[in-house]
Amino acid sequence: MGKLQEFDITFTNNKVVYSPGESISGTLKIRTGNALPYKAIKVNCQGSCGVSNKMNDTSWTLEEQYFNSTLSVTDKGTLNAGEYAFPFQFLIPAAVPTSFEGPFGKIVYRVRAVIDTPRFSKDYKAQRAFYLLNPLNLNEVLDIEQPSCAVTTKKFSYLLVKTGTLMLKARCDLRGYIPGQVIKLATEIHNKSGKDTGCVLASLIQKVTYKSKRPVYDLRTIAEVEGAGVKAGKHAEWREQIIVPPLPQSELSCCSLIDVDYFIQVSLKSPEAVVTLPIYIGNTAVTVTLSPSRPMTSSPAPCPGGVTPSAPPAEEDPEEDLCAGGPVSEEIPTKSHSQQDPSGQPLCMSPGAFGQAPSAAFPTGQRRPDASDSSAPMFCVSTGATIPFFTEGDITPVPTSCSLILPPEYSSWDYPHEPPPTYEESCSSTNSSFNGRQ
Repeated sequence: MGKLQEFDITFTNNKVVYSPGESISGTLKIRTGNALPYKAIKVNCQGSCGVSNKMNDTSWTLEEQYFNSTLSVTDKGTLNAGEYAFPFQFLIPAAVPTSFEGPFGKIVYRVRAVIDTPRFSKDYKAQRAFYLLNPLNLNEVLDIEQPSCAVTTKKFSYLLVKTGTLMLKARCDLRGYIPGQVIKLATEIHNKSGKDTGCVLASLIQKVTYKSKRPVYDLRTIAEVEGAGVKAGKHAEWREQIIVPPLPQSELSCCSLIDVDYFIQVSLKSPEAVVTLPIYIGNTAVTVTLSPSRPMTSSPAPCPGGVTPSAPPAEEDPEEDLCAGGPVSEEIPTKSHSQQDPSGQPLCMSPGAFGQAPSAAFPTGQRRPDASDSSAPMFCVSTGATIPFFTEGDITPVPTSCSLILPPEYSSWDYPHEPPPTYEESCSSTNSSFNGRQ
């Protein structure tokens, strides 16, 4: 087996998930079969981010480093045949982002070890990754406990002659959620025309922005639910629920190269009408202060294993009803829900429960940007961006305070040419638009 029989890094208590400001400690284990001369044995702890315009490219276009510390555990000498253990410890800075892995960029943390041997001899290297979680407290986001609302109006026309109008309103009960919570979505459609609408579709979508020389926008559907259309001249309301699966948090604090955003998109296929509700996904749930004008319906409870996504939410305050403009003539039935299996049984809240999510359907009028158009932003599809909370080998993972984060696989779908708006860009405009139409 040569001179070096074992060269491995282990962390104290097999811990692999750390927080900013913590210290990371462990042991460098070496076993030699013969005498091994060396100039130095060093251990390095490093955290960095890199992004690229090419998928799975390790030659990053842009990089930023969060920390890089090296410890010399022993100076020049010789390791005789036998086993050795060298302890190490590093302090993780307080301002570092959460670990993230995607096809166009990564935020990675690792401990590396090297045996620097004399000239013309082989150097020996080993490394082990660890994962960092910088939690996002949703209560620190401005107006996070308020409903997120949006409205749009479309006109039907035939041969340039206007035949009617349609108004699409959508609202979710909060602006921020944690994995396991339920997004309560209410949609109102006023079809003031002589033409039936197409199906209504609500999707939870993730947008990851990689800020390389040419920004890359990675858009993926997390979950979606489809409802029936609205008959001509009818006024209808659709109420649904979407369970938030385990997902990376919205903000990667202290990272300037990767942004993660989420939004609810509600759309009609005919006529083409779309509204977006920007939301946050965090680690600490929103604490809503109850008041007489705001009952408990504003605060979704964590989803137990037996929650059926297509069930209507709890009783709503009539004053909070979206359809304040008149009585509801009909309710829109739900046709399909990606978080419910074909037998109609609800899915339990586990990472494996969200193994598949159907494609999202954007309006056909919005095209995929041509790859030859250098001015258009780049779009892609990927199979996951994740913080894998696990240990290597047969070692049992150490329990952590957060859920396992394993996004599902996603199939291909068309993208809008322009990326969705950010949370800050949309909140003020959607609220003012919604309030102006009440």
